[in-house]
Amino acid sequence: MTSPPTRIVQCAEEHLPAIAELAGVIWRACYPGIISSEQIEYMLARMYAPEVLLEEVRSQGIRLDLLLVEGKPAGFASYGPATEAGVMKLHKLYLSPELQGRGLGSRLLQHVERQVGRLGTHRLILSVNKRNARAIAAYRRNGFVVAKSVVTDIGGGFVMDDYIMAKDVPGDLSR
Repeated sequence: MTSPPTRIVQCAEEHLPAIAELAGVIWRACYPGIISSEQIEYMLARMYAPEVLLEEVRSQGIRLDLLLVEGKPAGFASYGPATEAGVMKLHKLYLSPELQGRGLGSRLLQHVERQVGRLGTHRLILSVNKRNARAIAAYRRNGFVVAKSVVTDIGGGFVMDDYIMAKDVPGDLSR
C-alpha cells in the first residue's frame, strides 16, 4: 500500500476553523470511554475554539503545524516553550481516526522533534491521559518515557488525570 501525498505546514489563521472542526471529529471518535462526553465537549470549547487557538499562537509563543494528506487537513500539532529552560511542551498532536496506524502520527511527531531541536531545545515533554493506552503506546514507540503522574483541575468539575512523558531531543539541524 502506498502512502498518500502528505506535507506539514505552519498553520495560518485561515486554517484555524478547519483545525477546530478536525479536533471535534477526532475527540468525539477517540475519547469516549476515556473521559465523559461532557468533558469532551467542555475541553473542545475551552481548548480548540478558533479564537483560543489564535490566542495561543499570538500571545503564548505556541506554534501550530498542520498535516495535509492529499491537500486536506488530516492532523495537527501544537508546541511551545515549557516553564523549564531548554524544554518544549507538545500541547496537542492529533490525527484523523481513519488515518491512524499508518505512521502519519509518528511522522508529525518527528517533525515536531526536528523543529524544537532546531530551536536549541534538549527535551520535549507532553501530557497524555492515563487511560489513553493507544496514545501512550505510540509515544513509547517514539522514544518517550513516563516522567511523572499529575492530576490537574481544569474547571467545570473536571480534571485531567495524565502522565507527563518526556524525550531528549538532539539539537542537530541535519536531522
